[in-house]
Amino acid sequence: MRKELVHIHIAVLLFGLSGLFGKWLTIPANQIVLGRVFFAAIFLLLVLYFLKQSIKLTNKKDYLPFIIIGGVLALHWGSFFHSIQISTVAVGLVTFATFPIFASILEPIFFKEPFQKQSLLLAFVTLLGVILLIPEWDITNNITKGALWGLVSAVTFAILSMLNRRYVQHHSSIKVGFYQNLFAFFWLLPLFFLAPQLTLSYVDISLLILLGILFTGMAHVLFIQGLKRVNVRTASIITTLEPVYGIIAAAILLHEIPVLQEWVGMIVILAAAIYASLQKTRLKEA
Repeated sequence: MRKELVHIHIAVLLFGLSGLFGKWLTIPANQIVLGRVFFAAIFLLLVLYFLKQSIKLTNKKDYLPFIIIGGVLALHWGSFFHSIQISTVAVGLVTFATFPIFASILEPIFFKEPFQKQSLLLAFVTLLGVILLIPEWDITNNITKGALWGLVSAVTFAILSMLNRRYVQHHSSIKVGFYQNLFAFFWLLPLFFLAPQLTLSYVDISLLILLGILFTGMAHVLFIQGLKRVNVRTASIITTLEPVYGIIAAAILLHEIPVLQEWVGMIVILAAAIYASLQKTRLKEA
C-alpha cells in the first residue's frame, strides 16, 4: 500500500511539473503538444508490447470514440500550455484545477443523472476565486487571457473525463492512454505542416522527449499502478496536489512567485476543486 501511494504521489508530481515545459520550450503550444503525444504514444506502445497486451481494439466501432477523444485531448493540452506561455505556471495550473466543478455541472446533463444543487454554489465560489486571481478584467492583459485559456483547458478536460467514462471503460488504462495520444498526434499533425517551420534545437528535442516519456507516459503508468491498491477517494485527494507541486516548482525554478491576491484566489479555487472531487468520489462509491 505504501509503495502504491508513493507511485501516485510521484505521478501527480510529474503531471504538475509538466506545466514548466510551457516556459522552458519557446515553440508554440500546439507543437509542444505534438511532441508530447508523439513520444508518449511510442512509450505506451512499448509498455503494451512488454506487457504482452493486445494493441488492437476488440471492436472496430471503438476507434471512432478514440478519434474524438484524441481531438479533445489535443485541444485540452494545447489550451493548457498556451495559458502558461502567455501568463504564469500558477495561473495555468490553478484555472485548469477547476475541472471538477465543470464536470459536476456537465455530467448530470451528459449522463442524465440527478443534478446536485451544490454544484452551482461551487461554481460561484470558483468564479470568485478566478476573479481574485485575475488582477484586472482586461482582455489585453496576459494574466486575464491566460486564465481564460486555463478555463478552456479545464472544460475540455471535464469533457475528456466524461467521454472516457462513457466509451472506453472496458479497455485497459495503458491502451486508452496509447490511443488517446496517438489520435491527438494525428489531429495536430496538419497544424505542424501548415504552420511556419521552426528549427528545433537539441535542447528542444530533448525536452520534448522528456515531457512525452517521463512526464506523460511514465507518469500515466505509475498512476495506474498506484490505483491497484489505493482507493479512488485517496487518489482524488492526492491529485489535487498537482497545482501545488507545480506552483512550488515554478517559484523555485522560474522565480514565479504569486502575489497575495493571487494566493487567495488560488486557495479558494483549490478548496472548491477538492470539495467537488471528494463529493464526486463519494457519489461513485455510494
